[in-house]
Amino acid sequence: MATERTLSIIKPDATRRNLTGKINAKFEEAGLRIIAQKRIQLTKAQAGEFYAVHKERPFYDELCEFMASAPVVVQVLEGEGAIAKNREVMGATNPADAAPGTIRAEFAESVGENSVHGSDAPETAAEEISFYFSGLEIVG
Repeated sequence: MATERTLSIIKPDATRRNLTGKINAKFEEAGLRIIAQKRIQLTKAQAGEFYAVHKERPFYDELCEFMASAPVVVQVLEGEGAIAKNREVMGATNPADAAPGTIRAEFAESVGENSVHGSDAPETAAEEISFYFSGLEIVG
């Protein structure tokens, strides 16, 4: 498997509960390296731009409100098969379906407030990383 990069977001429900360190530990224990990271406060417009792919879905407005409700931690993870590995560590979107030991099984409060976001494909990862980071900020 090739070394990849993926975007990870620690969402407002997790930052409110001070879970950034615990979540980062799970990524690192799985062999992923955090090669860029920053804590930011999104506006609803910025969240809307980032999640534009979901604009026609019924949960879009609620998602944008939620993502702008408190700070998030955006980060770039790197490692062998990083995209799939990150998604494995995160667990299923619905915490009730997430495997034991995954981030969402341990920390998510609901389907909507599920603590983390991760890119789903190499093309998406590249787009999402460039949304939040310049090349100078990524130090692998």
